[in-house]
Amino acid sequence: MMTNCILCPRQCHANRTSRQLGFCRASSDIEIALVTRHFGEEPCISGTQGSGTVFFSHCNLGCIFCQNHIVSHTGKGAKVNVARLSEIFIEQQSLGVHNINLVTPTHYAPQIVTALHAAKNMGLNVPIIYNTGSYELSSTIQSLDGYIDVYLPDLKFYDDKYSRTYAQAPDYFNKASQAVETMLQQVGSPCFDDNGLITRGVIIRHLALPGLVQDSKKILQFIHNTFGDSVYISLMNQYTPMPDCKKFPEINRPITAAEYDELVDYALSIGIENGFIQEGCTASTDYIPEFNLQGVEKKHNS
Repeated sequence: MMTNCILCPRQCHANRTSRQLGFCRASSDIEIALVTRHFGEEPCISGTQGSGTVFFSHCNLGCIFCQNHIVSHTGKGAKVNVARLSEIFIEQQSLGVHNINLVTPTHYAPQIVTALHAAKNMGLNVPIIYNTGSYELSSTIQSLDGYIDVYLPDLKFYDDKYSRTYAQAPDYFNKASQAVETMLQQVGSPCFDDNGLITRGVIIRHLALPGLVQDSKKILQFIHNTFGDSVYISLMNQYTPMPDCKKFPEINRPITAAEYDELVDYALSIGIENGFIQEGCTASTDYIPEFNLQGVEKKHNS
């Protein structure tokens, strides 16, 4: 797969073992920018002990508003091998985290499967979360069967004109919606433990963008009509304009309270009951992690 990469819908056929890299710019080496206990996810993920989050470098989407730009677009990170990735999973579990949270993992899916297999043999037993922008192939999702417990996919855009303009992915909704269907077929409806923490299932995220209320409504309608109560929806208001957004004045602002309230009211009006909303103002760079390579390298006892 690394010599002829077709892991995502771009089907680059890149030889990632050489200098012939694809759209995501990832080589065959795993690169990670941060490993941390994350408390900013949905309550059923972060809980009280945090989510053991691994932020992978690079991304197969080109979202101009990406808050993790330095990781996803410029590729900041440190290289690790599969054995080290397995150790990272075990180290996070030893801290008492509720789960392992794989952020932007698509382009490393084969290595992640190998690392998870090894880690499970070493005692890894917390739920594994696949946290993705959803520009996925169903075949890649199928290859994860038995290794992923919870899928946390974004559904970013309904209309191709927006995904083409803001993420360089003209076929985004078609591919993403198919991928989410495959995820649900694989793990089923959400299950929670006695503490309200998710152990299995799908939570679909949607980040509301300024001026795109009608597109967001189409996303919500699609999710409800297609999946009903078999998924949870996380409707987010934390959109924060990044420097590249200056090229697109129409989205170079936070969403307004009125826009977000309209979407929440719409979700309720069409019968959506299972989900999460964000209260107050979350549009701030304060919520962007410091990608300082923490937790990536193995600590050696002196």
